Amino acid sequence: MNRITELFNKKKQEILSVYFTAGYPLLNDTVKVLSALQQNGIDMVEVGIPFSDPMADGPVIQESSTQALRNGMTLKLLFEQLTDIRKEIHIPILFMGYLNPIMQFGFDNFCRKCTEVGVDGVIIPDLPYADYISDYKNIAEQYNIKVIMLITPETSEERVRLIDENTDGFIYMVSSAAITGAQKSFDEEKQEYFRKINSMKLRNPRMVGFGISNKTTYEAALNNSAGAIIGSKFIQLLSEEKTPDLAVKKLLEALKE
Repeated sequence: MNRITELFNKKKQEILSVYFTAGYPLLNDTVKVLSALQQNGIDMVEVGIPFSDPMADGPVIQESSTQALRNGMTLKLLFEQLTDIRKEIHIPILFMGYLNPIMQFGFDNFCRKCTEVGVDGVIIPDLPYADYISDYKNIAEQYNIKVIMLITPETSEERVRLIDENTDGFIYMVSSAAITGAQKSFDEEKQEYFRKINSMKLRNPRMVGFGISNKTTYEAALNNSAGAIIGSKFIQLLSEEKTPDLAVKKLLEALKE
């Protein structure tokens, strides 16, 4: 069974997923960061594939992507870094990246390599739903790779239901239509969006991402979904702290404040 499916079967609530950019702050930090996240009890990890034009990301993640590319990170190198990762890392790992570098690698080849190293799923923010259905779904399913689709407050109810019917693993519920970045709280408009999605009684669990950085936003996500996805706050801490372990501990502290 896919590790993502196993996680959501075993743990229905308060799942914490953390995003970081591969090759940041230093080129060979990828495995160190994964280890620190697992050791500190993080449930699931999203490894960002650096890209020169990350349009959905705010300045913190953009800068980490730029630095990782300067460091020499490539998708080929990332697969090499993860070759033996399943000897020590047992939690679900997803890649989050844009379509361009994945297409340059070749989607079939990409999914095959994901399976070989033990990557369980992929989030591609700029992959249109229709293209996923027509060109990618069968290939991903062949390799048991979960393709996680994003929904936003602007996504129609019809599209949300189509995504729910044609994907599995979980649905990435973007807290707003804005770019990534820490927020102090979720306003009533966002809360209403969460309530609307909950009322639809979808088949898939949902994870809330974008803007989670403190106790207020974290608890709002947990109250309205299976869990929370945190990116910008952790990237910021990775740049400030001396070790990945300290960065994870600081993140967990921030979610209690």
